Amino acid sequence: MLVLEMKIYAKHKQCLAIDEAIRTAQFIRNKALRYWMDNKGVGKYDLSAYCKVLAAEFSFAAQLNSMARQSSADRAWAAISRFYNNCKKNIPGKKGFPKFRRHSRSVEYKTTGWKLSDDRKYITFSDKKAIGKVKLKGTRNLLWYREKQIKRVRIVRRADGYYCQFLVDVDTREKVEPSYSEIGLDVGLNHFYTDDKGNQIENPRFYRKGEKALNRCNRRKSKKYVLGKKPQSSNYHKARKRYAIKHLKISRQRKDHAIKLARCVITSNDVVAYEDLRVANMVKNHNLAKSITDAGWYQFRVWIEYFGYKFGKITVAVPPQYTSVNCSECGAKVTKTLSTRTHQCKCGCVLDRDENAARNILSIGLSTVGHTGFQAWGDETAILAGENLLE
Repeated sequence: MLVLEMKIYAKHKQCLAIDEAIRTAQFIRNKALRYWMDNKGVGKYDLSAYCKVLAAEFSFAAQLNSMARQSSADRAWAAISRFYNNCKKNIPGKKGFPKFRRHSRSVEYKTTGWKLSDDRKYITFSDKKAIGKVKLKGTRNLLWYREKQIKRVRIVRRADGYYCQFLVDVDTREKVEPSYSEIGLDVGLNHFYTDDKGNQIENPRFYRKGEKALNRCNRRKSKKYVLGKKPQSSNYHKARKRYAIKHLKISRQRKDHAIKLARCVITSNDVVAYEDLRVANMVKNHNLAKSITDAGWYQFRVWIEYFGYKFGKITVAVPPQYTSVNCSECGAKVTKTLSTRTHQCKCGCVLDRDENAARNILSIGLSTVGHTGFQAWGDETAILAGENLLE
């Protein structure tokens, strides 16, 4: 599935209609979640059927397209099924019980309720929310794809305006020539990552560089806020928008860096081994939470796995336990503190701490590749050693 995003140019009245559609989708999701909580044994199709009951009971819910209502119920079920899966897997910590949404930013249509123009530069939403015809502008040409290939259309609200996302059913995989190389990656805070050959990529630290400007915008926003006043002044909302746009720019810089770096790593190697880090648990350390979040390790991993699927490369997530402690040469345990940046072993191995971890990660990753089949290393073999087929 390919996601194409284009900017929406609409009038003020149409923007208010989009906001109303987003609020309605949030209302239906929360109602579906409450229906699941109050009734035992409710499944996915029960939530879809409940959308019709909500449309009959609330007039503003009936104004939203029927498939958009079902899509909101699907979002509620996605949170429920994620909670069930976490319980079955017995993951440590909280299992992610579904929560009610307070600030939704998108509404999703399926195959009805919208229609593209012939030149694919305009889209018309035909439900009773009165969004109407809006202009699209982007770098991707929708004429390359048939309208039947577009399975879902999503309207997303961001700090700098509204965007329309098209989910296109197309195979994005590409065939590339093998590079005959492999790499092990150890992510860190001093450097974004260090590979098994000692090459290091600097940590861009986008949030740290923009933190001064963010704090300045936040102070200006706070000065215009009046406690207890509803609604706030227009100057306050302008300052709040400027502050949100600063945050949006930093998040886009971090995403762009992760995409370009992940694509470069995947296209240059056939096997990529990386750490299976639980970032949600790591940010509980309040001394390092800001730096870990600014690094964007999880986003980098997501794009590594995506490009690995797209280009047909092998990506292996390795447990991070003892990768920094064990020696990559002899396997002996060399305990180190976080401030110790050099690995020194009794066998004579002297390496950078992150390079030693990257070598261990690659070694563990290569040992698991090829052993995923049924009874790949079981006791019983298909052919007995030293015997022919007749015997």
